[in-house]
Amino acid sequence: MKKINLLAALVFVAGGVFAQTWSLDKAHSKLGFKVTHLLISEVEGSFKNFDATITASKDDFSDAVIELSADIASVTTDNEGRDKHLKSPDFFDAEKFAKLTFKSTSFKKAEGKNYKVVGDLTMHGVTKSVELLVTLNGTAVNQRKQTVAGFKATGVIKRSDFSVGSPNPAVSDEITLNANSEFVKG
Repeated sequence: MKKINLLAALVFVAGGVFAQTWSLDKAHSKLGFKVTHLLISEVEGSFKNFDATITASKDDFSDAVIELSADIASVTTDNEGRDKHLKSPDFFDAEKFAKLTFKSTSFKKAEGKNYKVVGDLTMHGVTKSVELLVTLNGTAVNQRKQTVAGFKATGVIKRSDFSVGSPNPAVSDEITLNANSEFVKG
């Protein structure tokens, strides 16, 4: 009986040892979004200040956990007046709701290098489950001899689900999320 318990403990401990943490390479990453304005054009924006980690024990990332946070006050659309309005209580209310967060609850391989990622997105004080499509662009070794992995993520959410902004026919309810990122192993 003691041998079985010891073996089980070793297997449990060894399983945790092989998990790797991948840190965001901020110089090669962008967290963005786009909305439709007046049903005729798309306005793009991004968050200047954000961070993320991936923890995975499998080389194909099929057991990965992603955690992300972004500073709402860092939102930019390259238009000072619009950015100020987005940070106001009319939309994000950056003073009251300073962070946007995401934590995956499922990271499942779909086909090839594509994954379906489900997780909890918290924005404007509301947490909802969202699904993202993630592509593993590949891995490489950078000039510092570090292993890096590149990902592209996309998804669509409704701002009304998160109480961001009132109904407005000038701005679409649907927001397309997009992220391109590199993560460094280690």
